[in-house]
Amino acid sequence: MKTVGIINPGAMGASIAASARAAGHDVVWAAAGRSAATRQRAAENDLREVDTLHELCAACDIILCVCPPHAAEAVADAVIAVGFGGLYCEGNAISPQNAQDIAERMVAAGIDFVDGSIVGPPAWNTGTTRFYLSGPSAGQVEALFAGTLTEAIAIGDEVGKASALKMTFAALTKGSTALLSAIYGVAENLDVRAELEREWGMRSAESVAQRRDQVRGVTSKAWRFAGEMQEIAATFELAGLPPGFFEAACEVYTRLAGFKDAESVPELEAVLAALIARES
Repeated sequence: MKTVGIINPGAMGASIAASARAAGHDVVWAAAGRSAATRQRAAENDLREVDTLHELCAACDIILCVCPPHAAEAVADAVIAVGFGGLYCEGNAISPQNAQDIAERMVAAGIDFVDGSIVGPPAWNTGTTRFYLSGPSAGQVEALFAGTLTEAIAIGDEVGKASALKMTFAALTKGSTALLSAIYGVAENLDVRAELEREWGMRSAESVAQRRDQVRGVTSKAWRFAGEMQEIAATFELAGLPPGFFEAACEVYTRLAGFKDAESVPELEAVLAALIARES
């Protein structure tokens, strides 16, 4: 049994923590500054509570970080600052070069580092969620999840490989939704949305409803996807390909970020209004 720290038990992190807990490990989280919803998720999944990040780092052999991409570097630096000396798995949607930069700082501080990326929804069902891992110690993290709902897969010794897989996967899934959202915004602004949807409907009777739901459904996560698009843009630039599409996708998701805490899925008209709004 290992003592595993989770930063942070959000919607995805809580499911990953629950898998580690199901495998028999002691899973710890730090409650200071966290929301009531996070506290409830931690309690429901039998995670052991400590107060501060310092306490978490002192208690754990392994730390799993699952946070929004824009926070990845700050969290890693905070873990370094409190003197953690175990294994740190960076499970966020960040570019390969960002993962490598964090790894360099951690290794210099005496911390073992594993690059990780999660593909799929929160791990509450069999066969839906893969946790890809790379780095010399990837096998140690893979072993944490044996026989659980999180399928952990070590794909090599090179830090950055797991992140590269996530970036290319999300470039299509989340990037295509950003493109569709932008197309809807243009059609609305130029008063051809009805005609566009009629043309789509002539090709597939279900396509219009599916595309509307796709644009509406992404709104609650758009605030997080904006940062992910920046990471994908950096990945494309690293690989010698133009990053501009994903820089534009970042702007699309930024315009939708205000729906983060909406009580229900917004109507399409509200989404389009946010997309085409102009700052005064």
